[in-house]
Amino acid sequence: MYSLESLPDPGAGKTVTHPAIGNWRRNRYRTHGCNVEELRAWRREHESALRSERRLQQLISKRLLHEDPLNDEGQIGTDTETAAPLTEEEVSQLLKNIRKGTEDRAVSLRRLRQGLRHKETQQKFIRLEGSMRVLIGLFTSNMADLQMDAARCLHELSHSSDPDVAGACLPATSYLLTYLSGHSIPLMELCLYTLGNLVVEMKAVKKQLLPQGIIPVLASCIQSPHVVVQEGVGYVLSQLLQSREAPTEIMPLILDSTIPQNMLRLVCSNLEEGMGAAVEFAWGLHYIICSQVNNSLLISQNIIPSLVHLLLNLASMISTTSAEGLEVLICPVVRCVANLLSEDEVESGQLVEGEEHLLRAMFVFIQYFFHKQLYIVQEALWLINNLTADSTIACSALLNLDLIPSLLQLIHSHQMVSSLVLTVLCNVAAKGVAYCQTLQQKAVLASLVGILALPGSKVTVQVLELLHLLFIHWPETITDFVHQSGLQALQQHEDDLRLQDQVKALIQIISQPAALLQDCSLADSAEELQLTCLKI
Repeated sequence: MYSLESLPDPGAGKTVTHPAIGNWRRNRYRTHGCNVEELRAWRREHESALRSERRLQQLISKRLLHEDPLNDEGQIGTDTETAAPLTEEEVSQLLKNIRKGTEDRAVSLRRLRQGLRHKETQQKFIRLEGSMRVLIGLFTSNMADLQMDAARCLHELSHSSDPDVAGACLPATSYLLTYLSGHSIPLMELCLYTLGNLVVEMKAVKKQLLPQGIIPVLASCIQSPHVVVQEGVGYVLSQLLQSREAPTEIMPLILDSTIPQNMLRLVCSNLEEGMGAAVEFAWGLHYIICSQVNNSLLISQNIIPSLVHLLLNLASMISTTSAEGLEVLICPVVRCVANLLSEDEVESGQLVEGEEHLLRAMFVFIQYFFHKQLYIVQEALWLINNLTADSTIACSALLNLDLIPSLLQLIHSHQMVSSLVLTVLCNVAAKGVAYCQTLQQKAVLASLVGILALPGSKVTVQVLELLHLLFIHWPETITDFVHQSGLQALQQHEDDLRLQDQVKALIQIISQPAALLQDCSLADSAEELQLTCLKI
């Protein structure tokens, strides 16, 4: 990962808490003397930490096109990686040769480009009077070879991390945009990556490019049939969409154009040849969705079914063929769907026909990537969390497909994974009697007692939350819990200041199971009757 510029929580998923979780805290803990506001504050802090821990930042970076005709053609005999930086006198002489139009002008221009790969040479070059005018003059000439070499020089300069070097390239931006409407695919590709590099460094570049019409130009370029152009457009958009000004200045313009529909089309098609473009546009969609500028528009354009269908295809590819490299696309697409599922416009049951298939796909990813790319497991669990938070259908599917044992296998692994698994189980338990009864039948208690027996576990608070839900909705769980030595495991946390209130409440429930049964009987009977149709 690069670290040129970070964004405020660009990769954070959104947490959706089922209303029932808040209800049982209010109604149950209050009767046992707990401070509800403290519990709410803890929950907010916990979810913030969860988002922070799981985040894999997709930071703004710069790219340098690797194709180097200098080496292929043998025109420069010096190793480009080890060649020394040019002196100021050498840079000045090369510029004189280029200005005069001598026979070796092309050689001098290529020698200059090689030198511009060094930071020291870049700084010497921009300090020389008229240097950028010479370079831009060749870039805008009608001599194709010299134009390409000048474009490569600009590209080398755009890759610099020195703001002064990027600032020197400002006069070239209008020409870079102009040539995106041309017929030379290699030149278009160079211009795109040069623009993508430049927008990282300076607000001035963005302020200059927006009035010059970069959004309409990109809207035209994205329709190119050439994969290299599509990928270049994806790179520029990704850079623009990560900027701090994007939600107010850039995203509204993009959402008002045809770009989002074309981004979605290219994410979901031609993966064999256009995987690079698909990845770029998937991250671009992710940045738009995280900004929440106008997700209702994206939802109205059927983005969720399209991305879910793609995830099902990717899961199928993992099951039948080699999955090497697929994680780079799976990660942003899963994030897009997970965050969209937390939107108010996505009503419970909207994915009725696809929820079971989507859950299966997530477990395919979890099983395949657990020992390879753990971050994919975390992304999949976050999606499952958002899917089950508001949907009884998704929770029923999780139980009907017998996926709870697979979740429990993850509960003793990495802390982040354990935390997400417990969050999903809480979502299921919060749905009521039938769900808690089934969780007990799936041997959830054994795993919870095992965690309680470990001193200082960072997920103990979530275990206590889940136990409270199980005890309240299905009091028969209490007997099973005591038989498994759960009470002794629970009592060892009585002196923990962070857990005292919750532990006290649970011990009080355990000591008064008859009163609890009487308190819950009417509500539970009604709920059991209501949930019979779910066929859990």
